[in-house]
Parts: sequence; C-alpha cells; structure tokens
Amino acid sequence: MKPYPSYRRLLEKGLFEERIERARGLFSSCTLCPRRCKAKRLEGQKGICRVADELYIASYNLHFGEEPPISGYRGSGTIFFSYCNLRCVYCQNYPISQLGVGKRVTIEELARFMLYLQKRGAHNINFVTPTHYIYQIIKAIYIASTLGLSIPIVWNTSGYEAREGLELLTDIVDIYLTDIRYFDNRYAIKYSFAPNYKEYVKEAVKIMYKQVGDLTFDTEGIAKKGLIIRHLILPNNISSTQEVLKFIRDEISPYTYISLMSQYFPAYKALEFPEIGRKITKTEFLEAVELLSKFGLENGWIQEWEDNV
Repeated sequence: MKPYPSYRRLLEKGLFEERIERARGLFSSCTLCPRRCKAKRLEGQKGICRVADELYIASYNLHFGEEPPISGYRGSGTIFFSYCNLRCVYCQNYPISQLGVGKRVTIEELARFMLYLQKRGAHNINFVTPTHYIYQIIKAIYIASTLGLSIPIVWNTSGYEAREGLELLTDIVDIYLTDIRYFDNRYAIKYSFAPNYKEYVKEAVKIMYKQVGDLTFDTEGIAKKGLIIRHLILPNNISSTQEVLKFIRDEISPYTYISLMSQYFPAYKALEFPEIGRKITKTEFLEAVELLSKFGLENGWIQEWEDNV
C-alpha cells in the first residue's frame, strides 16, 4: 500500500524490539517529556501527567476537521489520549486533557483500534496528545504493524517534547503536526505551567524537521511525510507570532507548511485571566496573516476569522 510508512522499514530490519526497550528504560523513571519528573511509572507511580503505566483513550474515530492533507477525503484515524503534559488554562479539550475523561485500555486494544481505523479507510493514524504515552504507543504500533498496519503515523502534539522522547520516534512517526504556542516563557508558565517552553519547542521542531523534512504528498494530495506547524493566535500577542514565524523561516525552512489558527476562545479557566478572556479581534487576525507574507511563508492554511460580535 502507499505511502509506505517508516515503521514498516523498522519492522523489516528487526529494530522494533530495541526501540521498545529504550522506551521502557525512559518510562521506568520517566524522562519522556521536558518535565523529566522521574516517576517510576512501571511501579504504579503517577507522573506530572497524572498517569502511571495505564493507558487511557477518550475516543478513536475518523476525523475530518484536521488540515486538508491530513483529513483528506476519507478522514484521519484520530485517537484522542486522556490527560496531557501541559496544563493550559484555555484548553478547548479540557475534559479530556485536564479532567482525564476516557477509558482505560490495553496496549493490544490500542493496536486493534489502529487496524480498525485503517480498515475504515483512514489515510493515517493520528495520535492526539500522545507524549506521555510514548512507550505504550511504540509497543502498540509494533503489534499493529505485525498484523498489517500500513498507513502513516501522525504525531499531533503541543510541541512540549523532550529530545529523549523524540529520538524514540525516529523512523516511526511519518508526520509531525506540532503546535508552537509561545515564544515567551513567562506566558508559557502562566497559561500552560510549562517551564522553558520556548527552548524545548525550538529544539523539538528542529529534531522533527531533521527526522521528516518538508511536507510531501502522494498523487492524491494526501500528506505522506513531513512537518506541519500549527500556530494559534492568542489575544494581545501572547503567542508572539512575529518571533515564531521568523524562527520557522530562519531556522526550520521557508517551505514549512503552517496552519495559522484563529479559533481561540476563552475555554476552561481562561476567564480568570482578563488578558486572554476574549476571542481575538479582526485586527489581531489580519496582523498575523500579514506576518506570513512578511516572512515569505506561503505554504499552509489560514483558518478563517469569524466575527466575534
């Protein structure tokens, strides 16, 4: 089947078992994400992500609301994981990410979900908020690949990733769909409780790009491999859009596909913070769009602004 995913080559070379063991080592005294809390998760100790060795999933289904080459015409096989390694006060999916809504499943069940989504015609398997489950996910991909999984893997992440975790995903993940939330650590701490977010996300995106490169497509326009960066426009320039786009152009690639998102609204606890307690204005939206042109970033998608009145 096409496109031929990276993990199939890993399977054929007999390298999956070694990768699983490496992941287990990081998981046992957890350093999979930038928090490096060293929770003994295999012994039942919960990390800052609020999970130990359990695996919780909120849903799995075909999803048509992602970027066009991800959703395509048959849908993205999206698996939403419960909990998160961030604490965003404005999270629109907070029942899942913050409150842990979901069902406990086994690694074998996760593998079956992937195969089920492939059978339904999914263009890819899209892991949403997966970072704290890297070990279990790698094991599930291995199981599913031995049973015929043969579509690309999408790693749909906040960007708060550690080098150690990303290195485990080399030749497993085909498409990185990552946020760049902030370029000011004061805001990252205040709104997401994410120390040093700027430094971690910059390093993470560079590693992602080194692994998968610019986005490529099959003959039907479906994403085959590469990097997509999402940037959510926040009120009062809290998202530092100019600095983010300059970084992408100068340090990643001017051909990077960018998804500029205008959908922010004050969900969850955002109303407790007046500076983010509103939607963005049309002026803020147009200024962000103009910055794309300023930096010559022509690839990607711009989410349409909707009148807030």
